[in-house]
Amino acid sequence: MNVRPLSLLALVALVCATGTPVRAQEGSAGEGALFLLLPVGAQAVSLGRTMTAVEGPESAFWNPAGLAGVSRNQVVLFRGEQVAGTATAASLLFASPGRGTLGASYLLLDVGDLDQTDEFGNVTGTISVRNHLGVISAAASPLEGLNVGVSFKIVQFRLSCRGDCQDAGTTATTYAFDIGAQAEPLERLTVGAMVAHVGPKLQVLNVEQADPLPSRLRVAASYDILDVFTERDDFGGWLGLEVQDRLRDPGSPSLYIGSEFTAGRQDALSLRAGYVFSDLLDEFEGADPEDGARVGLGIRYDRLDMSIAKSLAVSTITGETEPVHVTFAIGL
Repeated sequence: MNVRPLSLLALVALVCATGTPVRAQEGSAGEGALFLLLPVGAQAVSLGRTMTAVEGPESAFWNPAGLAGVSRNQVVLFRGEQVAGTATAASLLFASPGRGTLGASYLLLDVGDLDQTDEFGNVTGTISVRNHLGVISAAASPLEGLNVGVSFKIVQFRLSCRGDCQDAGTTATTYAFDIGAQAEPLERLTVGAMVAHVGPKLQVLNVEQADPLPSRLRVAASYDILDVFTERDDFGGWLGLEVQDRLRDPGSPSLYIGSEFTAGRQDALSLRAGYVFSDLLDEFEGADPEDGARVGLGIRYDRLDMSIAKSLAVSTITGETEPVHVTFAIGL
């Protein structure tokens, strides 16, 4: 298990649970369950989070409307190291052509364990910080060129203790919804919009100190730029832009840029790159430690699909870049 220094573990626990007193990324001071803002999935990481107009299995953790583009049943596994801890996730997707897609997903963000010691250095207990997310998603295409989707989520923050600890621990649970749509208003152009993490406040200590969830509005567009230069259907390439802002207190938008170039159809190789510009109106405050580039690779062969991504941004907390993120999917 990961063992993190007390100061870092306490900082991450506070940010993930309550959003205070630290001003976290994307203008989210005073919000709870901030782990919901962390990217899930190698494709999402490599595209710089430009996912609102993208179809595919990772949409279970992004715009649920994108699940309408899933053409077969799949099991999808996710693994990635975040500044806040180790993220492990899984999705089970059931696709019915012409009807839609249902999905069940689970995410565990393991912040880490910390040993408690007495004055003589003897270990008396262990504190663990975990964040859990359960997601039920549904998506369909009611009209040609239009996808719609919704996700219902159970969100839980848990700080527990094994042994003799000063803090017996706490658990906070709430629920939330994601609602989104995707459309193709023009040839080669795809647009998407959604609201994310809308639900009751997360109560960690008491009602008076309950924190609202980090609800967000996302709008995106992608354009198939390679199709302009070639008519070959075994090559594709698009460039996407996405803007995200707080739903309750707008005014600190974030900009995401992503691109993907694919060679092949059934069996394919994809090259991906993205860039994150966070809190555009507060950029001089240095509020976000993750601005920067991302790169990634996707390989699809028969029923297997694997993606790998690497963030090149240097964290202001650790002074390092994140390790790789991996997504592995198998068709059933």
